[in-house]
Amino acid sequence: MKKGIASLLTVLMLVVLSACGQGTNNGNTSSPGKGTDTATESSGEQVTLKIGSWRTEDKAAYEEAAKKFTEKYPNIKVEFAPTKNTEYNTVLNTELMTGEGPDIIHLRPYVAGQQIADSDYLVELDGLQGLDQIPKELLIAAKGSDGKVYGAPILKNSIQVLYNKKMFDDLKLTEPKTWDEMIQVAETLKQNDVVPFAFGAKEGWILSLVHGGIGPVGYGGNDFVNKITKGQIGFDSEEFTQSVQLLQELIPYYPNNFEGISMDDMRNMLVTEQAGMMIMGDWEVTVIRGMNPDLQLDAFPIPTKEGNPIVATWVDGSFAVNKNSKHQEEAKKFIEFALTEEFGTIISNRLLRQSTLPAVQNEDALMKKISNFANDESAVTPYLFNVYFAAGNPSSKLALETALQGMLLQKLKPADVGVQVKESVDTWFKPLN
Repeated sequence: MKKGIASLLTVLMLVVLSACGQGTNNGNTSSPGKGTDTATESSGEQVTLKIGSWRTEDKAAYEEAAKKFTEKYPNIKVEFAPTKNTEYNTVLNTELMTGEGPDIIHLRPYVAGQQIADSDYLVELDGLQGLDQIPKELLIAAKGSDGKVYGAPILKNSIQVLYNKKMFDDLKLTEPKTWDEMIQVAETLKQNDVVPFAFGAKEGWILSLVHGGIGPVGYGGNDFVNKITKGQIGFDSEEFTQSVQLLQELIPYYPNNFEGISMDDMRNMLVTEQAGMMIMGDWEVTVIRGMNPDLQLDAFPIPTKEGNPIVATWVDGSFAVNKNSKHQEEAKKFIEFALTEEFGTIISNRLLRQSTLPAVQNEDALMKKISNFANDESAVTPYLFNVYFAAGNPSSKLALETALQGMLLQKLKPADVGVQVKESVDTWFKPLN
C-alpha cells in the first residue's frame, strides 16, 4: 500500500514539474558492466528497442543515430517514439505503474528523474561503459536518492549572452570581459535607440533562467553553491541578495513594459534587430536562425565583476533502462553507443546542441564556441535552482520565480526574495554531505 501511494505521488509530482518547465519488476535485474554482449547477439534473435521521449522535434536526429547503431548490431532495431512534451510525464508514469513502458526512457533531469529512480522503475547503470567520460557534476542529473546512477546524460544546456554581431561591429563594440564593460555596452546600445537586452517578466521560467545565468556574478559562483547545498549559508544571506539585485540593476536596459513581455516577444525583438542582446539558453540558436537566417548571431559568457567568465550549465536529459523491459542488456548496449563520440557528434550537429561528452566538437562555429566556454572548468557553475532546488510543493524554483516577479513589479525588496525562497527550501531540503 505504501509503495502504491508513493507511486501515485510520483505521478502527481512529475505532472507538476512538467507544467513548470521537464513499476513492477519483471525480475530481470542484471547488473550493468563493461561489455554487455548478450545471447541475443550471438543467436541472431531480432529485438526492437523502443525509446520513450518528450523530444518530438528531435525525432529525425535520433533516428539517424539509431540507424548507425543497427549497422553495428543488425539484430537490434531502435524505435524512437516520442510523446507530446506536455503529456510525456503522465503517459510514462501510467505505463510504469502498470508494468509497461519503453525499453529506454528519456529521463528528465534532476528531481523528475530522481522520483522515477526512487520508485524502483529503473536499472542501475553504475559502471556502464562510457559513463566515466561524463563530468561528475553532470551525472548528478541522473542519480537516485541512493547516490547510484540510473541514466546516461546525453545533452546539456548553458546560459550565455546571445548578441547581434553586426550591430556590435557597426557600433564598434567588442565582447565585454567584465560586468561593468557589459553595462557600458548596454548603455551604448540604448544611446543608439536599440533595446540593450531582450527581456520579459511575463513568464516565470525566464526570470529563474536569467538569474541562473547572472546570479553567480553576485553570489560568487561555486563557493556559494558549495555552502548553500551543505547548509552553511542561507538564501536570506547578503550574497544571495546581491545576486537578485543584478536583475534590478539591468532594469534601465530592459524594453519598455517588460513586465508583460513573453519569450516569443523577446525572441522577436532579437530576430528583428530591435534588441542587441539576450541572456538565454543555447537551444535558442537554432530557433533564432530559423526565424532569421541572415542574422549574424554570436555569443559570449556572462562576465563577472573581476573579469572572469561564468557559465551556468545543466543536463537536458538522460537515457535510462526500464526495469520492466524484457531487453535490458540490449538497451544497455544502445546506451553504451549513445556514450560514444560517433553518437554524440551526430546528435550535437543535427540538433545544434551541446553533447555531455567533452570530446565531442560541434561543426557549427557558434555552437563550438559556446561548447568551449561551457566546458571550461574554471568558468562552469551549476544552474542552481534547476540542479539543486527544483523540488518542493510548490517547488522552490517556482517560489524564486514568483518572488522575482514581485521584486520587478516593485512589490518586494531584493532581500525579501531570499526570505521567501528560504521559507520554501526549508520545508524539504536536507543539506548534502
